[in-house]
Amino acid sequence: MAEVSRLWLPVRIPIRDDTHAVVAAQQGRSLAAQLGFTLVEQTAFSTAILEIARNIVKYAGGGDITLQVVQDGDRAGIVVLACDEGPGIEDIELALKDGFSTGKSLGLGLPGAKRLMDVFEIASRPGHGTTVAMQKWKRPTSH
Repeated sequence: MAEVSRLWLPVRIPIRDDTHAVVAAQQGRSLAAQLGFTLVEQTAFSTAILEIARNIVKYAGGGDITLQVVQDGDRAGIVVLACDEGPGIEDIELALKDGFSTGKSLGLGLPGAKRLMDVFEIASRPGHGTTVAMQKWKRPTSH
């Protein structure tokens, strides 16, 4: 666990197109790997980031994703903060339902990301953008 105690600076990734969304997911996976997340945890984490980043591109035209390592005692995790200044979400509860989409997609992005993370919060006001805060904790290793 010594590596986790080092200083981890936030990593900010501007999201302007799908290429940036992929870069954010790769950065998240790399950070999770450095912290010792399992391959399954790394995949879930990077998938959630990719879903949120693609939503930023599709619905807001751009924004930012920031990744930050956090600690709670011996437990390490990563917080993802995704912000945009797009049109916002009219009905967050509805947007978090499987199958709901305003963009002719399968409607699995937000609810899928929520299921893959340990903590998922969303704040949005129509005309003022959306902020998604997600967190994934590294599971304790069994001996």
